Amino acid sequence: MRILTYNVNGIRSAISKGLLEWLAENPTDILCFQEVKATEDVVSLTAFEELGYHYHWHSAVKKGYSGVATFSKIKPDKVVLGCGIQEYDCEGRILRTDFGDWTLLNCYFPSGTTGEVRQAVKMRFLDDFTRFIDDLRQSRPKLIVVGDYNIAHTERDIHDPVRNKNTTGFLPEERAWMTQWFSNGFVDAFRYKHPTEVEYSWWSYRAGMRSSNRGWRIDYVSVTENLKNAVADAGHHRFAVHSDHCPVWVELNV
Repeated sequence: MRILTYNVNGIRSAISKGLLEWLAENPTDILCFQEVKATEDVVSLTAFEELGYHYHWHSAVKKGYSGVATFSKIKPDKVVLGCGIQEYDCEGRILRTDFGDWTLLNCYFPSGTTGEVRQAVKMRFLDDFTRFIDDLRQSRPKLIVVGDYNIAHTERDIHDPVRNKNTTGFLPEERAWMTQWFSNGFVDAFRYKHPTEVEYSWWSYRAGMRSSNRGWRIDYVSVTENLKNAVADAGHHRFAVHSDHCPVWVELNV
């Protein structure tokens, strides 16, 4: 089972940059897109259907903003939009799909880049998300949580940790949340298989940042401990350029 998570920064934009052609050459069982910035009725989905995908969408109320979509070649047993908290659900941040005895959560965590108000929303989301996951694990103990977390966890996950030590996405309190997350029954699939490798998933659009590989790793695949041994491999498609992020993939024996 190959799962791919990708902040496409606008699905229509990514399609115009060759996303569908790339997907045809890189077969994937489940696609999790974040920041789709569109409702499904305004996107041409015929090509996805021809590739064999079922799709489910959780759009933001605000047009052209946020939103997540999950495409799977296996039809899910259950689909749940949101987490039951209106503040986040109106922004289309969480989409749940169940497959047999495991659950996939496609998530787009808030960013704090626009200032203190949104940073406060981000920190509140982290606390609420933790409680949501703790509750969900009572009935669905096998979880795969993928998406744009908007946090670089360690100094190995960011090209310039010293200069960015006070930058949102690398703040001590955000990194502490990530440490707690991975201490509370979750495993970072990429780090589990590649503990010392330096790979990134996002680069600024500023000139030369991507070509010189000065990026951040802020997109993750987390699996519960009971799925750790199912992780065959994980990595990044650095040279797939349809967005300011790149696709992150995991292979699981589930």
